[in-house]
Amino acid sequence: MLYRPVGQKELDLIADADFKEFPPRLEGQPIFYPVLNEEYASFIAREWNTKDEASGYVGYVLCFAVQPEYLTGFEIQKVGSSTALEYWIPAERLEEFNSKIIGKIEIISMYRPQS
Repeated sequence: MLYRPVGQKELDLIADADFKEFPPRLEGQPIFYPVLNEEYASFIAREWNTKDEASGYVGYVLCFAVQPEYLTGFEIQKVGSSTALEYWIPAERLEEFNSKIIGKIEIISMYRPQS
């Protein structure tokens, strides 16, 4: 199981694709980074997305499965604490990555700014 923190705009694009794929990366986004654990995804959604205008000040945590043999072609990247683990999928390979998703992408949590 992999996880992905997203804001409202990205979630809307995923919903438009019937929760079966992630949208292409934007200009200046050379990688797609699914994360390996819910704790790290929740941290990003809660601490970054809820403070970001481009995310609509809301953060969602998504979970999804990918064919395990496909992921063997990518190294796990540690980008901070011991839970900050992610794969770096080059933007030009996102369509291929999407074709390896098993089932649908699911929303497992949502965060809004603290009042």
